[in-house]
Amino acid sequence: MKEKNLFSLCQALHYQFTDAELLYTALTHRSASSSNNERLEFLGDALLSYVVAEDLFQRFPKAKEGDLTRLRAGLVRGDTLAEIAKHLDLGALLTLGGGELKSGGWRRKSILADALEAIIGAVYLDGGMAACKTVILTLLNERLQQLSLNSLQKDPKTLLQEYLQARQQELPEYRVLTVEGDPHEQHFEVECKVNGLATTWGTGNSRRYAEQMAAAKALDLLTQ
Repeated sequence: MKEKNLFSLCQALHYQFTDAELLYTALTHRSASSSNNERLEFLGDALLSYVVAEDLFQRFPKAKEGDLTRLRAGLVRGDTLAEIAKHLDLGALLTLGGGELKSGGWRRKSILADALEAIIGAVYLDGGMAACKTVILTLLNERLQQLSLNSLQKDPKTLLQEYLQARQQELPEYRVLTVEGDPHEQHFEVECKVNGLATTWGTGNSRRYAEQMAAAKALDLLTQ
């Protein structure tokens, strides 16, 4: 069954491995073996960033550096990669140690995102840069097509920081208040303190999202 699923994965990637061991390694978590996907993930992360940067550079010739950076960040961030990995059903293909299996590691966003980056690294080693670029752009095609500079918005934390800097005020302080739930389904509560302003709070399934929620509320209070 796993071999059949691996074949389906290769079809979805539009790439067939010459060296199947590279793919097996890319799908092996460090909890399962000393021969795991960490090195491939390191390589894949760099390749992903480069290919996306090049595509955005060509796609938006009038975009400023900051805009290109924010566009790239949205495409290569962990949440985006985890969504793609889930669509590819990578969780069912991962080789995990006993502890990760018991804790539901096949659902954990960080593990899924890392595995996808490792696959990218494996494709590069197996087929070269042209094949790697094709796989990356295939995986991100729908998201790339939807990008627009007109709809590009700064995140609430950036907007809040710029608002305070423009008025020469102290920058906000963020503090995690609580972390609840299992490792793969955690819930964060974060506070945002701005000097001279009531403290605001945010919640979410990641620290980053909770901080963004808290920053958005603080910005609303400041601009009312």
